[in-house]
Amino acid sequence: MTKRLSPYRLGATLYMPATRSDIAKSVLSNEIEGLRSIVICLEDAVSDEDVPAALENLKQVLAALRSAKAEGRGAEWPLVFIRPRHTDMGHYLTTDLDLSPVDGLVLPKFTLASLPLWWEIMKDTHLCMMPTLETEDVFDVIQMRELATTLLSHPCHDRIIALRIGGNDLMNVISLRRPRNLTLYDSPMGYVIKMLVAVFGSRDFALTSPVCEHIDDHNVMERELALDMAHGLVGKTAIHPNQIAKIERALMVTPADHADALRILNSSQAVFKSQGAMCEPATHRRWAARVLEQAQVYGITQETTQEGVRLVTLTNQH
Repeated sequence: MTKRLSPYRLGATLYMPATRSDIAKSVLSNEIEGLRSIVICLEDAVSDEDVPAALENLKQVLAALRSAKAEGRGAEWPLVFIRPRHTDMGHYLTTDLDLSPVDGLVLPKFTLASLPLWWEIMKDTHLCMMPTLETEDVFDVIQMRELATTLLSHPCHDRIIALRIGGNDLMNVISLRRPRNLTLYDSPMGYVIKMLVAVFGSRDFALTSPVCEHIDDHNVMERELALDMAHGLVGKTAIHPNQIAKIERALMVTPADHADALRILNSSQAVFKSQGAMCEPATHRRWAARVLEQAQVYGITQETTQEGVRLVTLTNQH
């Protein structure tokens, strides 16, 4: 059975419609700076009439990736996931296609009722799972608690790299669209994200943040990213390459947090003051371990001021 990948390897997950002709090139060429993971989407990003062409294109992409892998390439590739349209398509992908170059599937409209169907599709494969929470029952804390408890003891648990929050689908359930000048947290999604973090985060599941669909308004995106990090989300869906650097920067760890994390994990004191704040290893230890894991992947920021401009640069990255 495949060991669950670290959710911190996801970073900015770029969604690409399966109809695009440059998918294989994007994976193989490393032309998109900072790209850590992609999702080849056969669901919402592809119209009904384009599904046959998208599947044919996917076959060509898989052939190109298999060929490159046979040549010994692939160590520097981003993680590659496929999002099928539904369980029937998921079954087709895993039984009729060679998915050996693929790391996992993104499972759309995932619910407790669909879990047995998806597990039957996934259980005999090497693939990791990223269930997407985007249906009406996501608004019900009781149903989410039941889902989280079930996943915790289910055989699929070690295959789940992260749970994805489907922001646009959830807003559609309540007949809303993301406000243009506000973050998702200023909408009803603020409640949903907080609830999902409380329910799933307390059971040690990683959650990723919904896409910011306003591609050119980076001010809104930066405010939203700050809130994503405050809520402990481990990555964010991207729909354009120009969003990747912003997401990567937000995922970097500040020197202050890194220093506190080291002291918390190495201190023998029950409580101590650090940088003007109380540190209590008994209650901050899990946070500290998470910060160090995140810093190993994304690095530590260095904040300097030059002519009144705040600069953030990468000082360490693995």
